[in-house]
Amino acid sequence: MSKTLTLPAAAAGTFTIGGDLTVNRIGYGALKILGKGDWGLPPDKASALATLRRVTELGINLIDTADSYGPGTSEELIAEALHPYPAGLVIATKAGFERPGPGIWTLNGSPKHLTEAVEGSLKRLRLERIDLYQFHIPDNESSFEGSVGALARLREQGKIRHVGLSNVTLEHIERALKIVPIVSVQNRYNFADRESDYIVDFCEKKDIAFMPWAPVAHGNAHDAIAKVAKELGATPLQVSLAWLIKRSKVILPIPGTSSIPHLEENVAALKIQLPQAAYDELAAISHAPVSHRG
Repeated sequence: MSKTLTLPAAAAGTFTIGGDLTVNRIGYGALKILGKGDWGLPPDKASALATLRRVTELGINLIDTADSYGPGTSEELIAEALHPYPAGLVIATKAGFERPGPGIWTLNGSPKHLTEAVEGSLKRLRLERIDLYQFHIPDNESSFEGSVGALARLREQGKIRHVGLSNVTLEHIERALKIVPIVSVQNRYNFADRESDYIVDFCEKKDIAFMPWAPVAHGNAHDAIAKVAKELGATPLQVSLAWLIKRSKVILPIPGTSSIPHLEENVAALKIQLPQAAYDELAAISHAPVSHRG
């Protein structure tokens, strides 16, 4: 057996995005390596770089980021830590937000902004082409078709390999599919926050990757998940991720952290065999309110 197949992140198998990007079924969300308010460099840059390097050592070969993370800082840290990139590493980034200051997110899905954002991401990530580029969030001030059309043109120009969507409805996905192949959807989703259940089902039918952000449930789900975790000798965080892996073959959780021990805890969740009864019990947890960022 090859070393690749024995790495911890390979424990739950793989999924192939867009027919040609095969990744292990857990990714890494690179928002949490930033400073306060998701802004600028973290207090301990060396630790952030070490965490990113540990990501690939564990076999995670899907990293999710965005031009608005920092802004730009997350992409710059990824390149500093990992370039030249390991073979098979897929870096997914996205645009649709602007960042006037710490903790502030404003929408901008205009074709001009998206085109400029792609150029910026290419430079910061030190890439000639971005494997997966997602429209971060629809903007009511811009035509959705115009925004997706801009990404389609960038794909035709060879600057993007594949196009994805984030924070969208089923209607958005269907409209986008008329313009360009959509290979991924990134919405908020976990076992206690299942507003996107029907989108997961749609993605499964279409073989579209579903990358849930905020994959770990909190709040009213705590008691239920703590009970299951105790029975399995696992942590609540691990059970949250194991539930997602069992939910659908197209789900690729992308939990984020700035801590190596926390990162290793996330990856260890892939070894958990969640009993069907426990899965069903957690699936019955009521939905929680949804916000949009990711």
